[in-house]
Amino acid sequence: QVQLVESGGGLVEAGGSVRLSCAASENTFSFNYMGWHRQVPGKQREFVAVDSKITGTKYADSVKGRFTISRDNAKNTVYLQMNSLKPEDTAVYYCYVRKSMAENVYWGQGTQVTVSS
Repeated sequence: QVQLVESGGGLVEAGGSVRLSCAASENTFSFNYMGWHRQVPGKQREFVAVDSKITGTKYADSVKGRFTISRDNAKNTVYLQMNSLKPEDTAVYYCYVRKSMAENVYWGQGTQVTVSS
């Protein structure tokens, strides 16, 4: 069972920046997919970004050009750098990892990001 621990969330003003971190309990080199989703109360969890060893990085249109995903396998950590934040980015952000499409997805516990206008 992979354990994921997120950190870095908080309250930030519109236009500001936040970097989220997600530390895994095992070597992230084995994960083909590492990414982030987010969820607002009453809405479905939505895709934000993924770092795939197979297809590269991908972003939701709503965050493209503002968010950057990266991984540091030496630290077993995936990051989400969030710039030019907007109030509509307010959500709980969840990281996930997956070794392959045929295997389980493991989720973190979530970290709240609140962007004030």
